[in-house]
Amino acid sequence: MGRTGSGLLDLLSEHGVPEKGARVYLAACRAGPQTASELARLSAVNRVEAYRFIKQLTSEGLLRASGTRPRRFEALPPDELVDQFIRRAADRVRRLEESRRKVLAEWEEGRTEFDERDPRKFAVLEGRDTIRRFLRKRIGTAQRRILVSAGGLSLSAMIDGGIDRVLRDASTRGVKVRLVTEVYPSNLGEAKHFAHFADLRHSPGPVANRAVVIDRSGALVFVSGEDGLGTSGEDQVALWSSAPMFVQLAREYHRRLWTPATRAEARFVEMENPLDAALPVVAGREAVPFQRLKEIAQLGMRASGVKEFRLHLPELIETIARQLGREIADEVSGRTPEEVARSISQYYDRHTMGHLAVVRDRPLTLQVTGCFACTTDSPEIGRVMCPQLLRAILEARLGQRWEVTKPDPTKHATRGCVFTATPA
Repeated sequence: MGRTGSGLLDLLSEHGVPEKGARVYLAACRAGPQTASELARLSAVNRVEAYRFIKQLTSEGLLRASGTRPRRFEALPPDELVDQFIRRAADRVRRLEESRRKVLAEWEEGRTEFDERDPRKFAVLEGRDTIRRFLRKRIGTAQRRILVSAGGLSLSAMIDGGIDRVLRDASTRGVKVRLVTEVYPSNLGEAKHFAHFADLRHSPGPVANRAVVIDRSGALVFVSGEDGLGTSGEDQVALWSSAPMFVQLAREYHRRLWTPATRAEARFVEMENPLDAALPVVAGREAVPFQRLKEIAQLGMRASGVKEFRLHLPELIETIARQLGREIADEVSGRTPEEVARSISQYYDRHTMGHLAVVRDRPLTLQVTGCFACTTDSPEIGRVMCPQLLRAILEARLGQRWEVTKPDPTKHATRGCVFTATPA
């Protein structure tokens, strides 16, 4: 699993935000409105540099200032940030399409004749069939290596267009074919098909751009298509260039996807033989999964000759608490720890889980009385379940690790439970 916020960090970097500036933005996302000095501390950026990045991010709309002394800075929510980048990308493509005729006319008027080795050569390809014919021809001339970056939805289109056949033929000639894509249950069959002749890897993040690099002589990048812009599968535009910088950028894009990607064999095993097996407990039919556990236990004891084994109850309770917490997180709101805590309090009241009060914001301190988990039959369940439940809610809502203290065993059953939650 990647570090928290790594996807946003990479996205900000791709859109020209320096790494330290991106850290300042992410700190504001996690902690809510903060002063400049607090953002510098939270992001571990030198104060002078942090002030400069805060000014830059504010001017670009990624931070919003409020108050006077001291001024606090609130981050533009990540979903609005991503939407903003999408709109900018769409505008760039629209301007490219609007200026296409003029650009090509100027090019044709000013160009001189050149041979196949001229690094300035490029082509704009329109239409699915045109692009497929061009790719099949170019792949057929490959001699050393082909790098393919393609979204999971594109695999079936590559098979329909015969791209898989020319890639297989290239592999038979000794050309190394590297394909990075997204492998999910819906395209598992297609992924296995390509894995027979290509070195295939599963990208943990989305493959936003389709690109093919052939040897070091040229690269083709899709500008639009059925899994991007365009009203139909025929509305496809691709750029081919043998310019060294263009080829290098396409190679670098493939490398960034390839390095953290999972090998195909491991991904196939993960999907077909998952580590986790769920036993859903449905209200009114709670005994059904436990009957299944009984059958598994009896089978194991017969096979091994073991007469007794013990279940570790705290681990079972923590597992239940984590799932409850993740589901409750979908029902509560808030972008800061304080907001989430107050939303949890309202949830407890609505569902008669007890009364939860926010005693202190920093460190976040919560008190629960009349807790549903403090039963006369097993009051100790609450000491294990409640901290894990609150921790799971905070982590799911705020996107970072949290530690939650356990209550005092001499007081929790009679005076309520006090929990202190701090970022890990």
